[in-house]
Amino acid sequence: MGSTSAEHHGSEGVGRRDLIKRSAALGLVTIPTMGFLAACASGGGGDESNDNTSKGKTTKDNPFGAEKGSKLDVVVFKGGYGDDYAKAWEADFNKKLGITSSHTGTQEITGKLQPRFNAGTPPDIVDDSGAQQIKVDVLNKNGQLLDLAVVLDAPSVDDPAKKVRDTLIPGTLDPGTFEGKVVALNYIYTVWGLWYSGKLFKEKGWEEPKTWADFLAVCQDAKKQGIGGLAHQGKYPYYINVAIMDMIAKKGGLDAMKAIDNLDPKAFVGSAAAQAGVEAIYEVVEKGLLMPGTNGLTHTESQTRWNQYKAAFITCGSWLENEQLKQTPTDFDMKFMPMPLLPDSKLPFEAIRAGAGEPFIIPAKAKNLAGAQEFMRRMLSKEWSTQFAKAANSLTILKDGVDPSVQLRPGTQSTVEATKAAGDNTFRYMYVDWYSEMGAALEAASNELMAKRIQPKEWLKRAQAAVDKQAKDPASKKNHRD
Repeated sequence: MGSTSAEHHGSEGVGRRDLIKRSAALGLVTIPTMGFLAACASGGGGDESNDNTSKGKTTKDNPFGAEKGSKLDVVVFKGGYGDDYAKAWEADFNKKLGITSSHTGTQEITGKLQPRFNAGTPPDIVDDSGAQQIKVDVLNKNGQLLDLAVVLDAPSVDDPAKKVRDTLIPGTLDPGTFEGKVVALNYIYTVWGLWYSGKLFKEKGWEEPKTWADFLAVCQDAKKQGIGGLAHQGKYPYYINVAIMDMIAKKGGLDAMKAIDNLDPKAFVGSAAAQAGVEAIYEVVEKGLLMPGTNGLTHTESQTRWNQYKAAFITCGSWLENEQLKQTPTDFDMKFMPMPLLPDSKLPFEAIRAGAGEPFIIPAKAKNLAGAQEFMRRMLSKEWSTQFAKAANSLTILKDGVDPSVQLRPGTQSTVEATKAAGDNTFRYMYVDWYSEMGAALEAASNELMAKRIQPKEWLKRAQAAVDKQAKDPASKKNHRD
């Protein structure tokens, strides 16, 4: 993520099978982030109830009546993907509809926007991502988000015979779905896993490790040569949880993952997969195979040292390449790989965490609601999707949405190949979006674990306590995955 945290980035949906069906031309990358949005306080759509909004005449090409001469207040998280793509969209919006934009690109989403939400004067559309994201589940609970069904059911820009929702990669609306309503549009198709330098591996004669034993062997050889094994973004344990939780899902299969999302009383304590996953990551700590100092570094500090060949591996989502463009040597040859397998794992090596990240939301009290809805509809056109790919080196959730002429960089191209190899073997946790408080508790436990202040057994206890606490919230009964 351009920053850290979330993805959660992961974020996903409700009651839907969450193995995301891979469609052929999938590439991916995105910043993680949590998605969600709430329905408008009036309960459903939220556009009729907003009497501030600028509203013009509705036409076939302008189904929401976005008004020429009105202004759109756009706030974009300026992290791994930058914000040039949004500026290109805004220029096109002005050219085609005569609607100008005030543009804010920032990493301080909460600092800049929480006071505006509190005062009832939020922006019109927000890319709510990064370490300082305003948690979507919280905005949703407070009734501050628009139900996006009205946009998703509108005609697609490219094929008006189809609804917008029918042009998206299956499963990608899940992360922003709360209690059956889509309140956040996670726009970027992302994968999460391990990254390494093709150049370094070639020089050292290392092979991409498919098993955990082989992974540890590469880390041990690196250590002998004065190179760290695994780097992680120590100040933001979101990232190391990608590794821990992926190990649990791959060892125990989708049932182990769903037990966590469904707040099972044996999600962690009593789960052999959870124990094996956390013990594996702790082995890296215990054997001294972490990059020295990594526990005290921010995401960019850790990633930059990895770019300087000070570690063999780092965990991250597919926004990594774009975020590190300036720090990456030209011949680094960035490569993505799935998490290696523990013995007797239920999912294959090729299985990866993948899906949609980078949540875009429309506040229920947006002043220019018609303009915001039309802007989001156009985000899901091939023209704007291709503009995004060119500017941000990433794919979107629009099926076949990026013009084939767009050249992706090596790391992003390797995620495209990994996605094709994974096929239907993709998975995605929902708790990161549904339950931000529980997610924070898991991150805090991992911070202690990586610093050797607690052992795996205590980590499991703390993780289960976070699950049990979340399960007591009656609202959690409305989220369930089959």
